[in-house]
Amino acid sequence: MVDISLLGTAGAVPLPDRALTACVITVNGRSILFDCGEGTQTAARKADVNLMRTDVIALTHYHGDHIFGIPGLLQSFDLGERTAPLYIVGPVRPGLSIEQELGPVLALTGRLGYELRLIAMPEDGLVMHKLSRDWPELARLDAFRTEHRVNSLGYMFSLGRAGKFDAKAATERGVPRILWRVLQNGASVNIDGNEVLPSDVMGPPRRGIKVVFSGDTTYCDGLTDAARDADLLVCEATYGANEQEAIAADYGHMTFAQAGLTAARAGAKRLWLTHFSQRIADPAEFLPNAAAMFPAAECGFDGKRMTLEFDKR
Repeated sequence: MVDISLLGTAGAVPLPDRALTACVITVNGRSILFDCGEGTQTAARKADVNLMRTDVIALTHYHGDHIFGIPGLLQSFDLGERTAPLYIVGPVRPGLSIEQELGPVLALTGRLGYELRLIAMPEDGLVMHKLSRDWPELARLDAFRTEHRVNSLGYMFSLGRAGKFDAKAATERGVPRILWRVLQNGASVNIDGNEVLPSDVMGPPRRGIKVVFSGDTTYCDGLTDAARDADLLVCEATYGANEQEAIAADYGHMTFAQAGLTAARAGAKRLWLTHFSQRIADPAEFLPNAAAMFPAAECGFDGKRMTLEFDKR
């Protein structure tokens, strides 16, 4: 199961019922936090989301409305006697490190009683099990380039699913039951000098779960490609009216309709709109613009959540 919660759905300026950008994915009690705008901690408490077991904060870019919640959250982790390392990943400009990108913000956090590991998001992604053993072995986080006014990333979380295990085939090859889990986890075993491969006893991989978080971006092919067949696309929709496409492009954002078109082109199953301009009092007013392109579009709100599960097959 994959739990997704929107913690902040505002862009640029927070509102009384709309904190700045943040979204959290949780699997097996471990979490990835996408962006950490001002008000993230308060929004998490309102949504009854515990961020203490966050392993990674994945930043899309370094504009204030996406990062100003970091110092307080890191201090809260320290006050909660966190001991596990915390990773912060994000984009970097040529010639700079992520330490330099985040330096002014991290200078406010003070001394921490746990290790903070800052890394530029690797091009080959992150295997979450290598960061914390509580993550499933087939859980991974990948990034893709988006088109904003600054160097920016979107993120794709995927939870793979192995094929069905053929107990009969394993038994015929003399594999004792105690070693079945080894094969199921993708490693081979040696039985009386004969190597048994996972492919010998496992069917083809089954459909897993995929969640895409856009970050700030204009309408672009990179986001569409990343969101291909996603179970959920959490997509920025800063501007409500179709007539605002030009200003959206100038500021590196999208309209509701463009978010809907992205989901439709990608063949996504669900679309949550987020990162609303403070000038949008009621996002539902503009939802028809997105629904005209993608009927399953939904307006996000602080505290909106869902649980995704594997297909029963």
